[in-house]
Amino acid sequence: MKEAIRSWQAALGADNVAADDVTRDRYARTTQDTGTRPLCVLYPGSTAEVQAAMRIAAEYGVVVYPISRGCNWGYGDACAPTDGAAILDLGRMNRIIEVNTELAYAVIEPGVTQQQLFDYLREHRTGLWLDCTGAGRNASLVGNALERGFGHTRYGDRVLSTCGMEIVLADGRVLNTGFGHYDGAKAAHVYRYGVGPSLDGLFFQSNLGIVTRIGLWLMPKPEAFRFFFIRLERDEQLELLIDRLRPLRMQGVLTSAVHIGNDLRIFSATGRYPWTETGGRTPLPNDVRARLARKAGVGAWNAGGSLTGLAGHVRASSRALRDAVKGLGRVVFVDDRKLAFGETAARILRRFGLGKRFDTQLDALRHNYGLLKGVPTDEPLQGAQWRLREPPDGGACNPLDAGCGLMWISPVVPMTGRDARAVLSIVEPIFARFGFELLATFTLINERAMIAIMNVVFDKADADETARATACYDETMDAIIREGYHPYRTGLRGLAKIRQPDDVFWDVATVLKRAFDPNDLIARGRYIAQMDK
Repeated sequence: MKEAIRSWQAALGADNVAADDVTRDRYARTTQDTGTRPLCVLYPGSTAEVQAAMRIAAEYGVVVYPISRGCNWGYGDACAPTDGAAILDLGRMNRIIEVNTELAYAVIEPGVTQQQLFDYLREHRTGLWLDCTGAGRNASLVGNALERGFGHTRYGDRVLSTCGMEIVLADGRVLNTGFGHYDGAKAAHVYRYGVGPSLDGLFFQSNLGIVTRIGLWLMPKPEAFRFFFIRLERDEQLELLIDRLRPLRMQGVLTSAVHIGNDLRIFSATGRYPWTETGGRTPLPNDVRARLARKAGVGAWNAGGSLTGLAGHVRASSRALRDAVKGLGRVVFVDDRKLAFGETAARILRRFGLGKRFDTQLDALRHNYGLLKGVPTDEPLQGAQWRLREPPDGGACNPLDAGCGLMWISPVVPMTGRDARAVLSIVEPIFARFGFELLATFTLINERAMIAIMNVVFDKADADETARATACYDETMDAIIREGYHPYRTGLRGLAKIRQPDDVFWDVATVLKRAFDPNDLIARGRYIAQMDK
């Protein structure tokens, strides 16, 4: 191992290889119950240095775990599946290589953050929007896309808006997908399939290679934009709302991702668990929950999304949406003019010491409104602090710095009201038995499916709560998988749960792993199981 580290220092520069205990401890932190500790951390600055790092890893037989920026909170953070890996932190590779304003795409490296690309697009007056997630300003766009993450706009399905990859293989060779392997190919970032086998899909949620560059489609700024919000007063209205929105999604009236969150989700995003008011009781008592809902002005379920396009199209879509949810709840539409009016009203009320609740609601609206326009924000990170007894000052921050416990459970669900209720009926009793609130969001991700985003939030400083959170996660994952609701993505603790014995799918994935990485050096155990020697 010492020889490998010396070789990496020679190839990358001594300052770009860290093997000290402080650095190793920092990368071992996790929002899950336990993490893994790396051998060292490598900071390559180019594709050529990634190639060199992999050749050295192969020479000495060291497992390498690539991360983009390590912001995979709740799904493993920066931790490798196994102890003793060399973390390959690609954060220094943060070049925006190209932005094509005519065809609306960017070519970026893994270290490019949401904020960095947003700033570039705004400063250069490109008239283009990116699709943002709630992972914060410093999260990597490439890392999220490779995990099949999703955002808020009509490009919310990140896989469908990527086109053309550069990948370093385990032996140090560079693979370009689509038309990218042809010199001078004009359509490398506008037509993802190329000619012949389409290989791109192999590198999403896999450990077959290290993606060092990606093409990402951007959204031209629309002529008209409207944010919409729907509040449902009763829990049982959820099924009706989903069944009424589905036809609009399938007909192309709704094109953005639509998020339907319960009141608990909103409480966690804007506040902390009321430990004093509850006397330390968990989960949140119903009477306290009702008071918090009245105070925040939220319903049992709360939906949000956007309508974009030509002005006439947005007006017609607004009418269709209003008609579809008639009798369920009122649709509130917000555009730039209404938001500016609200900001003015809030300033006037503040002068007289009034409007505190309105100010809080406006602040939440501002961040959600911005996300739907591709404006990154750190505010959603506050949700990870929901259970902390001693939350940090200053609001949102890196969940690892705050000591947050966070494990996501995110099954894919057919877009029907009965399936949404079925998932809730499985999960709610388990969460209640272990003393946790079910913070839940259903995201309409395409025309036929939604993803149920549920998370176990806990205080890692409390050993008993951490143990209960782990047991809650395990039992919930087992239960939803048993009932046919499989996760779209999983953290380290859930990896073994998605694999089944004698499953041809995972057998074939292992055959591919042996072909791409015969020594099992890249992200050993990530999605594709560790190979037998």
